[in-house]
Amino acid sequence: PADLSWLDVPPIAAYGQGIDLLTELGAVDDAGRVTEHGKAMAELGVHPRLAHMLLKAGGDRQIACQLAALLSERDILRGQGGPPDPDITLRLDAMAGHRSSDVDEAALHRVRQEARALEEQLGLRTASRTPRSVDLGAAPSLLAMAYPDRVGKRRPGQEGRFLLRNGLGAFSTTASLTRAEWIVAAELDGDPKESKIYLGAALDEAQVLALYADQIEVVDEVEWDIGAEKVVAKRIERLGAITLSEKPVKDPDPQAVAHAVASALAREGLTLLPWRADALELRARLAFLHGVDPTWPDVSDAALQARTDQWLAPHLVEIRKKGDLAKLDIARLVGEMLTWEQRRTLDELAPTHLEVPSGSRIRVDYTDPRSPVLAVKLQEVFGWLDTPRLGGGKVPVTLHLLSPAQRPVQVTKDLANFWKNGYFEVRKDLRGRYPKHPWPEDPLTAPATRRTKPR
Repeated sequence: PADLSWLDVPPIAAYGQGIDLLTELGAVDDAGRVTEHGKAMAELGVHPRLAHMLLKAGGDRQIACQLAALLSERDILRGQGGPPDPDITLRLDAMAGHRSSDVDEAALHRVRQEARALEEQLGLRTASRTPRSVDLGAAPSLLAMAYPDRVGKRRPGQEGRFLLRNGLGAFSTTASLTRAEWIVAAELDGDPKESKIYLGAALDEAQVLALYADQIEVVDEVEWDIGAEKVVAKRIERLGAITLSEKPVKDPDPQAVAHAVASALAREGLTLLPWRADALELRARLAFLHGVDPTWPDVSDAALQARTDQWLAPHLVEIRKKGDLAKLDIARLVGEMLTWEQRRTLDELAPTHLEVPSGSRIRVDYTDPRSPVLAVKLQEVFGWLDTPRLGGGKVPVTLHLLSPAQRPVQVTKDLANFWKNGYFEVRKDLRGRYPKHPWPEDPLTAPATRRTKPR
């Protein structure tokens, strides 16, 4: 279409659907070239669906001509207070001469003329040859040839509701179709959620299998069942969107298992993983470093979920249930995301602990990656002139200076300023409450300690 000039350019989606239908009918090949069958279809001058049916009808071409005529004209049945029964065989009965008060005689006359014209075009009717009587039992299969994408199977436990091969839903409220296990819908009302069937026929499974045996796909489907918290594997026979059968698979492909679990984690979140303390700490440290330098791995939930196939999936091949996930060493797997150089400098740029003047090694809290925290007793940092910095000197630690009761008495990123302006107020408040602890007048020269004053 892009090579032509149009008053109204055809919608891309509609054009694509048309090509898909012509491919399914065998009118064009996978490369978009018209086939010999497609050329023969074009010669008939009817809708491609009907042309395909006429050419593939074999010994049932006469009834195919009648169906094509019925589907090319206005409906010959008139409903009484609503749409007429959608069963196509009722129209074929009327064409065969079975009288009914619901028949539109003018429409019936036109349909018969059209059917005769098609019979003559196919060489079924000549001056010396009269068509034989037809078997209406072939009609549903012929209709399914014309509408392969609209073959449908009844939804389990839902009388009159069907899932079509193309994935759409359809329904009928008339007795002729509601109890059918399989149907083919020739005319629908176009509702995208669930279409009402205006014209169709009931099929049986044997007819469907005879028509589409070579189009049935057999696939192994491996998924993580969120409710059961385990991997579920099934072998499914499928005709388009319709499931024909399914049975469990005992030994699914390990790579499919890994992909299924990784996909579930990417979709549902990472809470299924065993985030032990070491993994949480490493992740917090890496989040801090990524904020300082974006070349460090992004370990946010969104980033990890988006890359589960890369950092996690290779380690999921043996996973079958939630209990198996508990065996994963998440800290090691996250650590494998680092380059050799990053592993070498990790402890230098984001150490787990800092040594304070008292000699104690205090754990750094990276829970807030923008502001790492060191919570330490005030007496242990006497003589510490400046605030320690992390990330290659780019980020000052947030010091939570604690009382002997482990409660913060000052939060600061500027230790030098605290010694100069804040310490003396803190000393005045705490020396009476904690007399056994040292509160020197000059904290910069006093020895740092984690003990009380000697007796």
